[in-house]
Amino acid sequence: MTDPSPAPAPAPAFPRDPAMRRALGLDALAAILPMDRRDRLAELLTDDDVATLKHLAREGMGENSLRGLASDLAYLEAWALASTSSPLPWPAPEALALKFVAHHLWDPARRDADPSHGMPADVAASLRAQNLLRAEGPHAPATVRRRLSSWATLHHWKGADGPFKSAPLRAALRLSVRAGARPRMRKSARAVTLDVLEQLLSTCGSDRLVDARDAALLLVAFGSGGRRRSEVAGLRIEQLIEEGAILEDPADPGSTSLPCLSIRLGRTKTAKADEDTRVLLVGRPVEALREWLARAGIAKGPVFRAIDQWGGLDDKAMTPQAVNWIVKRRAAAAGLDPKLYSAHGLRSGYLTEAAREGVPLPEAMQQSQHRSIQQAASYYNDSERKQGRAARLASIPKVLPQC
Repeated sequence: MTDPSPAPAPAPAFPRDPAMRRALGLDALAAILPMDRRDRLAELLTDDDVATLKHLAREGMGENSLRGLASDLAYLEAWALASTSSPLPWPAPEALALKFVAHHLWDPARRDADPSHGMPADVAASLRAQNLLRAEGPHAPATVRRRLSSWATLHHWKGADGPFKSAPLRAALRLSVRAGARPRMRKSARAVTLDVLEQLLSTCGSDRLVDARDAALLLVAFGSGGRRRSEVAGLRIEQLIEEGAILEDPADPGSTSLPCLSIRLGRTKTAKADEDTRVLLVGRPVEALREWLARAGIAKGPVFRAIDQWGGLDDKAMTPQAVNWIVKRRAAAAGLDPKLYSAHGLRSGYLTEAAREGVPLPEAMQQSQHRSIQQAASYYNDSERKQGRAARLASIPKVLPQC
């Protein structure tokens, strides 16, 4: 007699391919990691790497920090495989960290005499084939320090002791930076000062919805203190707070009233989520923002969103990369070289303009939310030097007296 009970349902198939298994694991981070790179990350990372990233996401690590860690971890794994034929070991031995420094920070003059100095050709070829290596010379010291820092952070979260505080590694890093003698490059070659901003805005004069969005984005990013591109892309209606109108000239009661909003920043690169950090938005940026929100019909959720070629509005926030692309596209439309301008130019441009207008540095820093006086002051110093006489001593030929 046969058993009438139904046969048990087969267990769901679990992907046997490790890369596919890791790709499915990365799907849980779709709101944080760039999913257009999901399959690529799945090839570079290990199962333990994916588990670590998911753990960090659950612990509430900031989205930008997690994206940076994932990118650095993928590069480190690819470099380790190319240079040692093995994945990254945890914990990493001191010799491997020293090798990483030697491969990325080297002396170009010595390389001319000794081709074995620096990154080996086969390692470089492997990384280039994977579109992970673009630099022809030594890396920027800041990039190497960041990747070492990410490596150290991942050791900490994995509960492993790393070699990153060892005296030999610190000495090697210091000497390698000195040997490379590579100047630090700014994130944007040119600052988007007010005159440049006006040129960008002049390209947003049509009635198209995309022009209203881009004008509001540029004015909000600049007027709120030069917000970072991640902060602009992640801005939400819930962060905007209506404030009472303020006078254009506080000393003149009869001056024009200007609309005012405050923006609650929440978690940023320099502020925690529970800090009630706010910056003000006054005048033209408020008007442009209100016009954009009204035309787009946005009452909640992300402020700045993608618009397709037919004028359709996306429900999701635009990416930080899209903010950078908008600045470059508007620069090109204004007849400027887009290679010289980026989203960070709005941040440096705000401080440069504040220095030109004589705004005290502490007041400008309250709006820009710079924590480093040294970094913020560098824009003021550059502006003052250009206005001073020291750099002009040889600018005009001096007429010698006749004998």
